[in-house]
Amino acid sequence: MLIVPWSLQVTSRAVFEPGADDGDEVYKVGTAFPLLQALQRVNKRLLEENPDESLLFDVVLITTNTQQQQRSSSIISSTRHYGLDVSRFCFSSEEDFVESLLKNNVQLFLSADRNEASQASQKGVLSALLDQHSASCPPEQLKVLFSGDAIIRPDTDPTPASRQGAQTFLAQLGEMRRRFGAFDSPLSIVLVTVTGGRESCGAALRTLRSHGVSVDEAYCLAGAPRAPILSLLRPHFLLSDGLGGLEE
Repeated sequence: MLIVPWSLQVTSRAVFEPGADDGDEVYKVGTAFPLLQALQRVNKRLLEENPDESLLFDVVLITTNTQQQQRSSSIISSTRHYGLDVSRFCFSSEEDFVESLLKNNVQLFLSADRNEASQASQKGVLSALLDQHSASCPPEQLKVLFSGDAIIRPDTDPTPASRQGAQTFLAQLGEMRRRFGAFDSPLSIVLVTVTGGRESCGAALRTLRSHGVSVDEAYCLAGAPRAPILSLLRPHFLLSDGLGGLEE
């Protein structure tokens, strides 16, 4: 498998909150700020282990909001002010942002806007929705959570492009996790299955392992609500779309 930096795109609206004064050169941090810090932490540890490491997160910041686009210099200044490692800045209209994702070969799109995440997913781009709890996630360790229910009982059949995107993501994420030991890893992978019993959780685990992903934690809720465990785990993002059909 060819190992190269892979593109992860985050909306600037999730990373920064525009100030009340349009003249502000530095924005306040937003929901996804700890996520970018955690991604940067993973890259740093990988390079400490191997200065020639090529399996790194390539973070792209996309702006679709017209007002923020007019203050593009503030977005760039804010990124530099907080020491965030962003490789590229992308400015696109709300109507054409999905085309921008495809053009930049984005492998994972993260947004706090449910509509944006849904549009990207429908076009075959693996997407995840960020919520307000992401702001309280610790920046020292990137925590990725998979929905076991989406893996074994998908609500919709994903497009071939979406399925391929999910498989590529799993292969890269699994390889990245293997770069670190069992302890003090800057990357943690968690599986949560809400419906079914141990059999359902086991099936989801086997599917992930077949794609090269070993999880650090697995929870079988057997019908219990998911919200309490999520509040304790505090994942940076939850992957539930585009995972159907992985066993095929």
